[in-house]
Amino acid sequence: MQNTSLLRRLGAMLYDTLLVLALVIMTTYLFIAFNDGEAIETNDNLEFQLVLVLVIFVFYVGFWARPGRTLGMQAWRLQLEASDGGKVDLGAASIRFFAALLSLAPAGLGFLWSLWDKERLTWHDRISKTRIVHYPKTGSSESSTGQTE
Repeated sequence: MQNTSLLRRLGAMLYDTLLVLALVIMTTYLFIAFNDGEAIETNDNLEFQLVLVLVIFVFYVGFWARPGRTLGMQAWRLQLEASDGGKVDLGAASIRFFAALLSLAPAGLGFLWSLWDKERLTWHDRISKTRIVHYPKTGSSESSTGQTE
């Protein structure tokens, strides 16, 4: 078990971004269907914007608070934990979500911070008192190419 590198975090984020994009597209289709097939004016439609934020919030907070990992994190063998090693509750997951938005806002500086942090923690890790841990594969299983990992 080790704290996670920025590259591994970004890999998981890419996977999750594709999943969240699919959810946003499905939500948009629902709004279009209820709008008699007309396009949604996103700039003037606060309800639409709030629902999209809620969908993204439920995706991340739901995964972080229940299994402790999103699907992207699972693919990269990452686990979200409280800083004491325990499970993350809804409150900490919610704080982490909004703190992650702050980490992204100044050109991702809150994420880049992990490159200088001794424990590889981001701003939102510190604010929410959580951490993402990488659990490498155990044993020496062989991959499909016959090489050991």
